[in-house]
Order: sequence, then C-alpha cells, then structure tokens
Amino acid sequence: MTEPAPVHAEIDQFGEVSQVVLVIDDSIDVYRLLSARLQGEEFSLVGEQGGAEGIAVAKHEKPAVILLDLDMQGMDGFEVLRELKDDSATMHIPVMALSAMQSRQDKVTAFDLGATDYICKPFDLVELRVRMRSAVRLSVLLQMLSQRAQIDGLTGLFNRAHFDARWREEVSRCQRHGHKLSLAIIDIDRFKSVNDTYGHPAGDAVLRGIARVLRREIRASDLACRYGGEEFCVIMPDTTPEEADHVCDRVREALSEVIWPLHPERRVTMSVGLVGSDGEHSADSQAWLAQADRNLYQAKESGRNRIVRSLVSGGISKAA
Repeated sequence: MTEPAPVHAEIDQFGEVSQVVLVIDDSIDVYRLLSARLQGEEFSLVGEQGGAEGIAVAKHEKPAVILLDLDMQGMDGFEVLRELKDDSATMHIPVMALSAMQSRQDKVTAFDLGATDYICKPFDLVELRVRMRSAVRLSVLLQMLSQRAQIDGLTGLFNRAHFDARWREEVSRCQRHGHKLSLAIIDIDRFKSVNDTYGHPAGDAVLRGIARVLRREIRASDLACRYGGEEFCVIMPDTTPEEADHVCDRVREALSEVIWPLHPERRVTMSVGLVGSDGEHSADSQAWLAQADRNLYQAKESGRNRIVRSLVSGGISKAA
C-alpha cells in the first residue's frame, strides 16, 4: 500500500483497544474510500495491495476481520483465501469477500473456501459498514470464547493447553533464530498438607495467591500458566538462565512473605526447576520439560524453597 496505514490496534478516546480490519485490495482508491467513510467506527483499517503481502500482515497482526478483493492481479483473492484458511495462524479470522463478479459459482467457491460474507461491487457503503460492524463484533466474541477456553478457572492464569501450544512455539523460535529462552516449573512445597490441615478452601486460596504473586513479580514479556495441580510454569523468552534465576528468586521471596488469612501462622514456599538456553540448541520442547522437571525434583530433594537451574544445549543438559 502506497499510503501509510496503521499496523497495530489503536487506543480510542476511552482507552479501549480498537480492533484491526485488514483490507487486501489492489486498488488504492478502495482503501482511500473506506478510510474516509469508516472514520469513527470502532475499528482501524490496515491496507495491503498484494495478496502475499496481505497474508504476511494477517499472520503478524491477527486482524479481527479481513476484507478481501477477489479480483486482484497476480495472486487473486481465491488463492489468498485458500492460503489464509489453510494456515492455523489465520484460519479462524473472518474473511469478507469483495468482488465485481456476481456469478453463483464465484460465490459458492468463495464460501466453500471459507469466506464468511460476500459483497458485490459496487458496494453500498451503509450496508458494508453494518456488515463490517457485525463481523467485528462476532470476531471479538469468538476471541473472548477462545481465550476463556485457555484460562484456568481457579487462578485466572493460562491453562495447560495454552502452555503446551505456546511452549512449542517458543522452543521452535529459539531453535530457528538462536534466541535466549528459559523455562521454570514451580511446585508448592507440602501443598497436600495445607489441604489436609486447613481444608480445600485454604488450598484454593493458596493457588489463587500464588497466581497473584506471579502476575505481580514476573515481567511483561513472561508468560505464567497453571501446569496442573499445584504446579505452575513460567515461560521467559529472550532470557538467559541466570536472568531467569533472578526472576524466579523474586517470586520465591515474595511468596514466602505472604501471610495467609486462613492460616497466618503457616507460610507457603515453593521449589523451582529451571532450564534455559543462552542461544543455539537442538533440544526439543519435551527435552526442556524433562530437564526442568528433574531440576524441580532435585530442588525438592535438597531441602525445598530453592531453585535448581541448568543450561540446555544440543539436547544434552549441563549444569549452569
């Protein structure tokens, strides 16, 4: 697109995030028209004139809706639509097809490929605005449902399913680009005795409290998840094991200072198994988890309330 266009969601006057609508159309006049006529809507427009460029932006920006011209030169809209729906990163983004073609077969093809709407050119701007509003609202609702499916109901942290997917992505990125990466598995010390002595409400309060400590003490770039039971995981991208050790120690100290209303006389501590990479490695995601788990076991066996870390390299871990 020859004109500057926003590439990220904007913040509106009320502090809300404005959803992004990606326009893929080889006519800059269409983008100019839409930009002028859709001002004031609760979404911002991003424009791309080429199919391949549009796909790249869709993967990076994850727009709420894609407005796709089917009649483009070079890579036509049908091919773009097919690639968008074949890619797990973009397959769930609603695509509204724009076309001067009004044949029944073209519409059937577009819907078969995964389009959620089909609008014929020349389009009525009022009708298009209403359809886009509806598509954006539906997209936001689907995003909310998807996110809720990845949230642990008790702690409010991401759950195991989200962790598994994100962890594979981070390890793959680390392998491809040689980025630093660290992973911590956290286990609450003697958690069973908390449940047995003070009851399950006290145990649930401890789990929620640890989640609050994690959210407060980790960095914005880190991702905390409930791994299962009394175990938590923290993914720390672009972080060496030494740097991750400082983060985990901050969490450990903060947790040990919490006074629990249901058992103020008893403090809660945690043990941490930490594994990380300073750069290139060939260990897969499961190898990382296995080593972090062994480090956690060692932390438990050596007295609890401590961190044991190691450096992973080439699939073979060595002491950090």
